[in-house]
Amino acid sequence: MNDILIHLRAVLVTTPQRWLSLTESFSDEMLRRQPAPGEWSALECLLHLIDLDKGVFPQRVRAILAGQDFPAFFPDEEGSELSDHVTPLALAQQFAELRAQNLHLLDEIAPDDLQRSATHAELGTVSLSHLLHEWGGHDLMHLVQAEQALMQPFIEGCGAWDVYFTAHKAQK
Repeated sequence: MNDILIHLRAVLVTTPQRWLSLTESFSDEMLRRQPAPGEWSALECLLHLIDLDKGVFPQRVRAILAGQDFPAFFPDEEGSELSDHVTPLALAQQFAELRAQNLHLLDEIAPDDLQRSATHAELGTVSLSHLLHEWGGHDLMHLVQAEQALMQPFIEGCGAWDVYFTAHKAQK
């Protein structure tokens, strides 16, 4: 097995676990709190990951394996709206179920498949290896983004210590 498949599996397995932990630990209010106007809350980050596990990453993997081109995805236009009626834990559980299904895709990938490519409507030619790297990085990026959103009330209340959080302060 290629290293990217090993490392990607580690990310894809642990991301739902981290979301389950966050949604079990933090209040609904904290998870829905936007760090700044126009920035995603932690829960909006999770909803975005659900959207991509439902209809973007698995389809792109299959498209590349089949030698088919695929469209771009625009989350602000095509993404789901966060509902007040769904609990954070329910979203995390939904994500965990989707991810468990999508992990089986990795079993279908042979090392030779990593060089297969297709055309992304916005980015041009991309390989399966590129897509898999993006999937892992994307999961981690939105975990960091969610944790930075959760960090903001602590930064705002830490007084003089806020100088240590310069890189993590939301731009308001």
